[in-house]
Amino acid sequence: MSTPYACPNCRTNRSRFNIIQQVPQSVKLDPQTGDIVEEYTAENLSPFHMGYKGPDYRIQCAACGLVDEERTFAKFGEMK
Repeated sequence: MSTPYACPNCRTNRSRFNIIQQVPQSVKLDPQTGDIVEEYTAENLSPFHMGYKGPDYRIQCAACGLVDEERTFAKFGEMK
């Protein structure tokens, strides 16, 4: 994360960003009520429950509000 960022949407912001940490919680819900029936850990996922494979965090432009993956902001940060 020590790379310059630039917002691909507003194109002017190069300094104000929010880092959003994504912490997945694997659960099984009751289909009628939506209540949590069971919680899973990475070690005890059921065979029918795929673990989260997305990014650990996302970036939000604090000027226009765009939320995207870090690599998108980093690529625009490389351009001058």
